[in-house]
Amino acid sequence: MFVQSQLRKLFSGNNETDFVEEYLLQPTPGVYTDAAVVSVRERARKLDLSNLKENVSQGYPLTNPEACRNSDLFLLVLVFSSPRDGPQRDAVRKTWANQTLIQGFPVRVLFFMGSSQTPGTQEMLLRESDRSGDIVQGHAAADPAPHGSKERTVLALRWVITFCPLARFVLLTEDTVFVNLPAIGGYLLGLHRHPEDLYLGRVIQRDSPDRDPSSPGYLPPSLYPEKYLPEYCDGTAYVLSQDVVRKIYVASAAVRAPVPADVFVGFCAQRAGVAPTHSARFSGEKHIQFNPCCYRYLFTSAGIRRRDMEQVWWELEVRGKRCSLLQTYYGYKQCNCNPCI
Repeated sequence: MFVQSQLRKLFSGNNETDFVEEYLLQPTPGVYTDAAVVSVRERARKLDLSNLKENVSQGYPLTNPEACRNSDLFLLVLVFSSPRDGPQRDAVRKTWANQTLIQGFPVRVLFFMGSSQTPGTQEMLLRESDRSGDIVQGHAAADPAPHGSKERTVLALRWVITFCPLARFVLLTEDTVFVNLPAIGGYLLGLHRHPEDLYLGRVIQRDSPDRDPSSPGYLPPSLYPEKYLPEYCDGTAYVLSQDVVRKIYVASAAVRAPVPADVFVGFCAQRAGVAPTHSARFSGEKHIQFNPCCYRYLFTSAGIRRRDMEQVWWELEVRGKRCSLLQTYYGYKQCNCNPCI
């Protein structure tokens, strides 16, 4: 009876700590009566960039306009990458991105990046794009900040709205994250209805603004007087429904706070009346120690370089270990309790 009760906890949500965490991190209801929120949502509903494709394309050295042609995608995945990280992208292509269907529903994985630093790097990227057909590049300057620049994120959302407006869900992630597409897809397919206002990831709450005047991310009280930042999903991986892509894009024009890209998305979501939904199956910044039964249940694990990613994929897909409910439960407990490496 004890094992059965623990399994019910795991598969209805999460185990002990994660169950409490998900309860505490449920979204705060959006304030839809606010005039500014209503305006953003109405403008997002009416937004149509399909007739502006030529003008929009000018912002993208590699536009890849045919990537979603004639595709009513269930899930579009945009993997943020750096132009010089070709070997890491190849590892992603060979592993978790090597899937086109989830339970019969179409999935498309593309790599999104900002501007190249040198002509040589750009030339290599052009050759890679010709070979793979899965690259989109926007005119965004390189940014050493975690999860890249706000500008790159806005360009990615604009590209989705213009060239892939029929994708039901959009997953934004990074090329050092191992993504369990079957698990994420199964979760989304299990939703009782096609949701609106879905902003799903590992929610960060009660994060303090950067009040250090010498920091490039300094957020002065005069610009943002609140004690805590808005709730937001950790930038290593999060899912947006198509309507939220549009709402965040519309709201972004009025958000000027000098914050990291994932916090910026949280600001935009708040302005659009969208609250993030937490799932502990996203690892956030954590690199989860590999356990095949754990990895089959998790949505993501961060900080995985090329060789490790290929090894994880080989263990999961080539060896093909299947896990019982009991093995999954103890595997999940083990990889969440062990120190991260």
